[in-house]
Amino acid sequence: MHDLALLLILGAVVAAWMELARARELAVAAARRHCELQGLQLLDETVGLRSLRLRTVNGSRGLEHGYAFEVSIDGDDREPGRIWMQGRRVTGLSLPTVHWLAGVPANDNALPDTTPPLPRQSSAGQPRADNVVPLRRRMPPGD
Repeated sequence: MHDLALLLILGAVVAAWMELARARELAVAAARRHCELQGLQLLDETVGLRSLRLRTVNGSRGLEHGYAFEVSIDGDDREPGRIWMQGRRVTGLSLPTVHWLAGVPANDNALPDTTPPLPRQSSAGQPRADNVVPLRRRMPPGD
């Protein structure tokens, strides 16, 4: 009888471990999908279980898994992200804020110079009549 009890406990531990592994796979897929939608890169499968708790979501009480992971905005950084899942449903998501004005620090209120360039001159010194505006590379401040 003692051996049977140990076998049942071992079976329960293996089943719980397999369930947590399956839940992690679902969390990785959900995190990757949300990162792609936001233009972020999920870094080296960094999704890891951080919390387990009982929680009621939309009237359904169940075990919620909290996972932490890291993403990259531009390939040179690592930013934290979190995802909470109950079963196969994403119940919460936290991703870093992306600053779309490249080259402008997040705490700087100054916007990049958006004044249009002067029209191109023809060989006779007159402005050209076409609507093509040449693009100029924006130089960082101080250059």
